[in-house]
Amino acid sequence: MLDHVEIQVADPEKSGAFYDVVLAPLGASRRIEHQQRIGYGPGRPEFWIGPVVGPAPPSRETHLGFAAPGRDAVDAFYAAAVAQGAPVLHQPKMWPQYHDSYYAAFVRDPDGNNVEAFCENPA
Repeated sequence: MLDHVEIQVADPEKSGAFYDVVLAPLGASRRIEHQQRIGYGPGRPEFWIGPVVGPAPPSRETHLGFAAPGRDAVDAFYAAAVAQGAPVLHQPKMWPQYHDSYYAAFVRDPDGNNVEAFCENPA
């Protein structure tokens, strides 16, 4: 249903450095930079970050769920985020309440958003 999405970040350079590292294990990379915006994807840009426009709105957490090709990629995402100093919300584990084979890890990005990598493949 979604073609692409963009979130606003306080510091595009800092957030870009974070997403460069944590999205790499998921097969996504920085694809384009345009007007202080950075687009990521495995091919064309599907996820974008851009600077806050206008007065800063009240802080609201956004939850971003990124599909991983396998559980090892979820683990690599998690390790990359922890190495960057990202606050951990949940270490990689099974979440059977979501799906029988739902494996995911959750961290916070530099703006406090809940960033998840997940895989639904059986072991």
